[in-house]
Amino acid sequence: MKLRNQVLVLQIVVIVLSLGVGFGVLISGSGDRLRDEYAQRALAIARSVASDQQVRSEVTRYSRLTPGALDPTRAALENGPLEQQALAVAARTGALFVVIADDRGIRLAHPEVDKLGQPLSTDPFRALSGSDDLATERGTLGESVRAKTPIRASDGRIVGLVSVGISTEQVRQDIRGDIVTTTALAAAALLVGIVGSVLLSRRWRRLTLGLEPDQLSELVREQEAVLHSIGDGVVAADARGIVRVINDRARDLLAITGDVGDRIDDIGLTPRVLEVAHDPVETPRAAAVGDRIVLVSSRQVRRDGRDLGLVVSVIDRTDVEGLTQEVASIKAMTDALRAQRHESANRIHVVAGLIRQGHADAALEYLDEVAGTGRFAIETPGLDNVAEPHLRAFLDAKAASAREHGVTLVLGPQTWIDGELTSPVDVITIVGNLVDNAIDAASTGAREPRTVEVEVVADGDTVHVTVNDSGDGIAFDDRDDVFVEGVTSHRDSTVPGGRGMGLALSRQSARGHGGDVTIGDPGGEVSGENPLGGAVMVARIPGVLRAARTMSGGV
Repeated sequence: MKLRNQVLVLQIVVIVLSLGVGFGVLISGSGDRLRDEYAQRALAIARSVASDQQVRSEVTRYSRLTPGALDPTRAALENGPLEQQALAVAARTGALFVVIADDRGIRLAHPEVDKLGQPLSTDPFRALSGSDDLATERGTLGESVRAKTPIRASDGRIVGLVSVGISTEQVRQDIRGDIVTTTALAAAALLVGIVGSVLLSRRWRRLTLGLEPDQLSELVREQEAVLHSIGDGVVAADARGIVRVINDRARDLLAITGDVGDRIDDIGLTPRVLEVAHDPVETPRAAAVGDRIVLVSSRQVRRDGRDLGLVVSVIDRTDVEGLTQEVASIKAMTDALRAQRHESANRIHVVAGLIRQGHADAALEYLDEVAGTGRFAIETPGLDNVAEPHLRAFLDAKAASAREHGVTLVLGPQTWIDGELTSPVDVITIVGNLVDNAIDAASTGAREPRTVEVEVVADGDTVHVTVNDSGDGIAFDDRDDVFVEGVTSHRDSTVPGGRGMGLALSRQSARGHGGDVTIGDPGGEVSGENPLGGAVMVARIPGVLRAARTMSGGV
């Protein structure tokens, strides 16, 4: 038998036993209680009759202590006032009998007239002694609950008694009625208990999804083992937005500060991740969390038509993003080498042609130009001011790549950087994203010539970078939206999680070093401060530059 059915049966048994014991005790004492109630009722009737002035006067006339007392004969009593009043009281109160006797125990009033003038069938001593007498006795009229009380004359003498009886059959009828009523109440209580137990069992089944306790415990153990061993982060929230599951990987990837039982809005998720956690998003979205790039997706969970909430899955993309940046750098270098190979081949063809035609002077002039002193030179002007090898190679490669996109990359007049980068990957990532965005903007913009100006300035151990392009400027209503992960004007379904991560990653990387990436000018119009007319991005990266090492010593 399933545990929920066992619990249901156990609850019903407990209810039956509890009701049986309780109502059994109640019923067992109901007989005595009713007898006491009827005895008190009979006593009240007897006292009422005994206090009647006419009854006291008539009984006094028959008392043996009264000089010239009347003889209590049947003929004298049958139609007398005592008999009439006793019968009237019995009829009015429903008593079995109302008997009036003198101080010798001789009946002065009795429901059966042939008993008038005869002694009482029960002992009158207690009542004639001045005390009330309550008892269940059998007399000439059958068994009854009776009460005897003395009748006192005006001077206080006891001159007789009144005996009032209520049939025990009436008591038994009332007891049976009480038993029936009590049993009906017990049955109703039992029915309510059974219905409540059944409803509780059904609710238990709904809450446990029909699983038994051993299945639930096994499920919990499996969940703990699986959730905390997988490489993906998992956060689950119920339909009310209360977090029910957080595995260790999710805490690490999403920098979660809350705990199970908190609302999902209060566990420290970033706005982009929180957006995914509120609405099902099966296609992974990229999000920046601290210095990590993660892919976040969510799925709504339903069972038997019930909404059980959302499960958020998180995958670390930081390493992939780093590899992507490295691949992009390698691709830029490859593109630059390929461009230089084509340019070198073209130069060789020009020199060879000039020499064959006997124009040696022209060939020599051309070679001077190729060396960087003439109008045919392609070396980026100002590159000599960049002594740092990583930035120099990067900017040279980006200049070649930009030319292939029809964009001219120039260095600003203030460019000057010496020393060595202590975090070349971070700096190249920041500058590379800014330059790539600028080249895209210039190549797709309507303004000519298509130009990107990069200015890199060293200030102690801090690198300042300014990137300006000739594009159309930032088109978002809120220009800071460009730093929100996933926000982009370029759509590319081939990129996992979508594009729009470059500027967000650049800003986070810069802030990780205590700096920042900001918008100097959103662009859109040519002005004295913005001669190219496009967006101006400014980056400050402190603590990433050290003085160049010099060779010392000799032989």
